[in-house]
Amino acid sequence: MEANELLARLRKKIDSIDFEILKLINQRMEHTLRTRKLKANISDPGREQEIIASLRRRSSALIRSEFSEILFKEIISESKLLQRKDLKLIGFQGEHGAYGEVAIRIVDNSLVPIPCMEFVDVFDEVINRQLDFGIVPVENSLEGAVTQVNDLLVETDVHKIKIVGEVKIPIHHCLLASPGTDYHEIKVVYSHPQALAQCRRFLSKHRLESRPYYDTAGAAMMLSKEKPRAAAAIASKLCAELYNLDVLFEDIEDNETNATRFLILSNEESNKAGNKCSIVFSTEHKAGALFNILKIFSDAGLNLTRIESRPIRNDPGKYAFLLDFLGSDREEKVIAALEKARKETVIFKFLGCYNEAPQ
Repeated sequence: MEANELLARLRKKIDSIDFEILKLINQRMEHTLRTRKLKANISDPGREQEIIASLRRRSSALIRSEFSEILFKEIISESKLLQRKDLKLIGFQGEHGAYGEVAIRIVDNSLVPIPCMEFVDVFDEVINRQLDFGIVPVENSLEGAVTQVNDLLVETDVHKIKIVGEVKIPIHHCLLASPGTDYHEIKVVYSHPQALAQCRRFLSKHRLESRPYYDTAGAAMMLSKEKPRAAAAIASKLCAELYNLDVLFEDIEDNETNATRFLILSNEESNKAGNKCSIVFSTEHKAGALFNILKIFSDAGLNLTRIESRPIRNDPGKYAFLLDFLGSDREEKVIAALEKARKETVIFKFLGCYNEAPQ
């Protein structure tokens, strides 16, 4: 191997390490912001000295203990500076770069996105006030309702969580690969099963083998870390930016109308006037019961935008209904319709009033 080629490889490795260091510092800052919710004082001199002493002991022959101390004092100082800011944390399911984070950036770029493993974790963190907001997908234009999220909306205590907004985003998948990868060498593609299914035509055309992975962004992160041979990932364009990957192809989904509607959750009701409401209800198991509820909204002139049924998991044979309609909970006709519906149902939960996402 020539010296120039070896130098180029070493520099590439250094660049990759620098990228990982930056990612890890960002993760540290995220966890630091979350600790703010659990303690009264931002400054904790005892804890800071403990960290510095531990790092000095762990310094290797190549890293002077004085350098470790200076470096981490700067990191701790930056952490405290962040904690003093009034930053709002919003949780999403998946790794950084997931479509939930893409949606967050559209809603409000000042929100700090926090990854959560499962949808239930997003709900729990909001309920426990570890996060200010959560964002979850409720329905997709191709795949229909996101059942896990709808079940959580049915089961969660309405006094602990509210819908305060929604956003609809187009889902555009990209084929991502490690920098410098020759497309013709790619044999396998990793991604979430749903994303793989949505790009079936592209994969078939290019004779690429599908490898299911737990998350689109997780597949991109794995590709960046492990660099498997002859492999690519299907994920968002944001993942290419976050994981230092090349975009080989854009918009590879079979259907260009693919879009997902996300709900924004909070542990407090919004004090802003909205134009759309969501409720959950269950009726008696008798003929015409559901019709009677829907007629209440029809008679009030309220336009229903969604109705979804979900089995009540602790009561076999019975169903709950999630219903969205246009109208403000401050309007007299809406107040009256909700009150009538409440009296006619076995279970009734008002999930929130918020502004409808632009179509």
